[in-house]
Amino acid sequence: MRITKFGHACVRLETDGHVVVLDPGGFTEPEAVDGATAVLITHEHADHYSPEHLRRTDAPVFTIGAVAEQIRNDAPDVAERLTVVEPGASYDVGVPVQVVGEKHAVIHQDYPRFDNSGYVLEVEGQKIYHPGDSLTPPPEQVDLLLLPVSAPWLKVGECIDFGREVGAARSLAIHDKIYSEIGLGMVDAHLTRMLGERGLQFTRLAEGADL
Repeated sequence: MRITKFGHACVRLETDGHVVVLDPGGFTEPEAVDGATAVLITHEHADHYSPEHLRRTDAPVFTIGAVAEQIRNDAPDVAERLTVVEPGASYDVGVPVQVVGEKHAVIHQDYPRFDNSGYVLEVEGQKIYHPGDSLTPPPEQVDLLLLPVSAPWLKVGECIDFGREVGAARSLAIHDKIYSEIGLGMVDAHLTRMLGERGLQFTRLAEGADL
């Protein structure tokens, strides 16, 4: 298995002829989707969803109903490749995947809640969780948490508590375009210390680097 961290919230998983790309949005390098055999999208925000990136690949796209509606408006030529997924359901995207959660984290009480579903993928016996923009824990133990570390809806204490609640042996930082390198360095220090106290490992990679 090869796990590559691309820009912001995008992670690419390669195994046994399958290439699954999660959340290739507007902060993500277009080449993240090259050779993809499936693309998964958690929600409609532009840092997670880019119609131009979807047009770059001919891979099937798996996503929730709200995103599917957006794709039909933005890129009707992609719509024939859509599969709409339901929270709690399981699918085969080349690897087994379970859909987790229904709502985006709260940005502010005056804003409407967006739909958001994360994904637990099982790859070579390892369970990997991408929560999208949520702090919804998975329904089962996972080996790798793709952990959002910077966002308008997130503070570092919530990030630490979510990482501890999920309890994955390893957490890989995602959603990391919002802060400066100085800010990310502070977050790295907190997460390394606070997760490490529970025997959990935290890693943040440069864009394009493999775990």
